[in-house]
Amino acid sequence: MSYTVKLVDFPDAPADVIATAESRFRRELDKLLGDGVEPALKAFENASESSADELTKDELALAATWAKAYEAAKTAGFRALGEADEAYFEIRLD
Repeated sequence: MSYTVKLVDFPDAPADVIATAESRFRRELDKLLGDGVEPALKAFENASESSADELTKDELALAATWAKAYEAAKTAGFRALGEADEAYFEIRLD
């Protein structure tokens, strides 16, 4: 499981602050999903592009797990940064 995290659209933040936020986000995501980051992300993407009747219960559950883990990781990542309306964490599978 290899992936990168990037904080996007957080204006005027120094590089070290961004790196710290990305690290906090990743630590939280890894804590919550462990080796399941890739399958959970793929299930979420699939669910976003499909209707609920096209997915199995397991796929829906995994997608919901991703959504919860992403929100928790986002909260951890933004801790001490404040909010920026357009800012988000982008995850790319390697």
